[in-house]
Amino acid sequence: MGSKYTKRYTEEFKRDAVALVDSSGKTVTAVARELGISSESLRSWYRRAKADRGEGQPGELTGAECEELRRLRKENREQQQTIEILKKRPPSP
Repeated sequence: MGSKYTKRYTEEFKRDAVALVDSSGKTVTAVARELGISSESLRSWYRRAKADRGEGQPGELTGAECEELRRLRKENREQQQTIEILKKRPPSP
């Protein structure tokens, strides 16, 4: 989990920052420095945008796939908890 001091950026800001990297011909690090953001954050957004466009590395998940994976993992955890609770329940007579 992130710190309570982690900055949150809007999706629009992220899209604009990625577009600036694509259109400016500058490196991710240079654009991040100009915008005053972490180069690692911008690099992550850039990789995700490329994956979403089908330009990512083989096996790299798109944003939609990451969201689905998160949702399925949460659902799986909840089902496992339900199963554990039901196992502990005494049998009915």
